[in-house]
Amino acid sequence: MTDSAGNVSNRTPVLWAIVITVLVLGTGPLLNAAPELVGFLVFLPAMVAGVGSVGQTAAVSAWIVLASLFTVLRHPAQHLALDLTLVLFSVAFGCFSVYLCRWRISRTAETARFRSAATAMQRHLLRPLPQVTEDVLVAGVYEPVQEENLVGGDIYDVMETAYGTRMMVADVQGKGLPALGATFAVIGAFREAAHREPTLTALVGALEQAVVRQNHYASEAGESERFVTALILSVDAGSEVQVVNCGHPLPYILGPEGVSHLELEAVNLPLGLAALIEEPRTVGWFDFRASETLLLYTDGLIEGRSSDGAFFPLEERLEELCDARPGQLAEALWEQLRAFTGARQQDDIAMLALVRVPRRER
Repeated sequence: MTDSAGNVSNRTPVLWAIVITVLVLGTGPLLNAAPELVGFLVFLPAMVAGVGSVGQTAAVSAWIVLASLFTVLRHPAQHLALDLTLVLFSVAFGCFSVYLCRWRISRTAETARFRSAATAMQRHLLRPLPQVTEDVLVAGVYEPVQEENLVGGDIYDVMETAYGTRMMVADVQGKGLPALGATFAVIGAFREAAHREPTLTALVGALEQAVVRQNHYASEAGESERFVTALILSVDAGSEVQVVNCGHPLPYILGPEGVSHLELEAVNLPLGLAALIEEPRTVGWFDFRASETLLLYTDGLIEGRSSDGAFFPLEERLEELCDARPGQLAEALWEQLRAFTGARQQDDIAMLALVRVPRRER
């Protein structure tokens, strides 16, 4: 049944072209305007070219040429030149329509190949959520602002290491394809250093070096240098979480007591800018209990604007979602943001919601 319905659907452009042609050939003589009405049929192949296959477009083109020949033979115009012009236009438009159809199908196939490659790249660059480690369950939402780019300037990663679960959420300056160089550099450095470096500051130092090197390569290629805001965390079996903030928005903690915005004494410069100050980056600590949910995000969430210019009220919305599970929390925030902005996404968005995994459930 499905195949049959699909075949009928595939034949629809040709069937409509036949029906329209029959109607025109039938009404033209009644109105004494057969050549004039048939002249409109030369555009039918172009319409079919926009939705049909090359074979369908060629068949409709040939059908229209035959209809034109039939008309000029049955109802010739006063001047032979008009009849010849009608037939020639039918042939020319038919050939052009076949060309357009081939071009459309070629472009569609090229786009499909590009999206397939981009999907594979995203799958390896940004591993799909949720992720479960020995310490946490992480769910979330990732939405690049440019739909044709499945990877934008916002990035994240979750790595289970000998030092606990290490997480990163970061925002590369800029968006889309120009930001990909720094995106690859930071992700690659994080995945290597997360296992190698025993301290969080050493891990962040490796990320800093990766961004500096990438900026050097970009400068040599005549491209813009970029900085990266980032939040790097380490969660283990203890009750406290280590965090280094490199100029990134701080997370929210949701629990039975409500919503609280994490506050840290030290806020470090973004990755790529450490040379501007002499002080080394420092680690902060905060409590993260089993009953709480931690929300990490990029600025695309808090900088979403409504039509009147108001910012998305994140903390107010979180008060309504305190009891939501991690996956539900991220999805609900994404839907609320789309409704608030009128579905006008203005920046890349990444959200990670995580909870501890109790040891007795492992």
